[in-house]
Amino acid sequence: MSENRATLIGFSAVLLWALLAVFTVGSAPVPALQLNAMAFGIGGAIGVIWVLATGGVKRLRGVPIRVYVFGTLGLFGYHAFYFTALRLAPAAEAGLIAYLWPLLIVLFSGLLPGERLRAGHILGAVVSFAGAALILGQGFGGFARGSAAGYGFAVLCALTWSSYSVLSRRLGATPTESVAVFCVASAVLSTLAHVGLEETQWPVTLTGWLSVAALGLGPVGLAFYTWDVGVKRGNIQLLGTASYAAPLLSTLVLILVGAAQPSLMLVAAALLVTLGALMAARAGRTRRARP
Repeated sequence: MSENRATLIGFSAVLLWALLAVFTVGSAPVPALQLNAMAFGIGGAIGVIWVLATGGVKRLRGVPIRVYVFGTLGLFGYHAFYFTALRLAPAAEAGLIAYLWPLLIVLFSGLLPGERLRAGHILGAVVSFAGAALILGQGFGGFARGSAAGYGFAVLCALTWSSYSVLSRRLGATPTESVAVFCVASAVLSTLAHVGLEETQWPVTLTGWLSVAALGLGPVGLAFYTWDVGVKRGNIQLLGTASYAAPLLSTLVLILVGAAQPSLMLVAAALLVTLGALMAARAGRTRRARP
């Protein structure tokens, strides 16, 4: 497979993740942990079929158990927090806060051995957090108390995925087939948590059922596999930059389908969150480019 083809495959994950919010909204009133179980059940089934069809089972035997535990907790935690955030707060605003993870990855990676934070990292953080502050303060019109819990879960979501992404560097290379195990294990863990903590609610419309299916097939399914191919065989710098378009694309999709109301505050917040992450990423690339 050529690098360009692998990069295009990886970019498809960014497009799928831009649809995560709109499908989450469409799946209401399914509670977060139940939605996690349903979506990962579908995504895991896709992976199992693919692994069996390609004879990839043998490549899973050498993967350490700690990798399976780490990967499962990362996927389970991120999406449980994400789905909960969008159930408790406006989807576009909560989604933008959750999309602070690209910026946090840059900041956290600057703390790794051999790395350091630069002025551009700090400036990018200030710009992105200014976008988050607009959301939390409803455009300086007062703190959004009614949505505080949802925004809190969105912050946990961003912290979970950024920490997972940075710490995963210490685990070494793992086969793409392991993602199928992460998904299946996340579905099982979500089911157990749902039974103990939530009341079961099924989608009440065809749109609801289609949204759940779309989540499992796309953002919580195929996207993980295509992203893994992209970052391992494609141009990872290009993919990293492309991922910063996700918050803007996600917000645009929500507005287009009527799940969010367009406003200057929302547009400004989306631009600030994205711009800050790009500034921080550029600072990191500038450092690596120097001899």
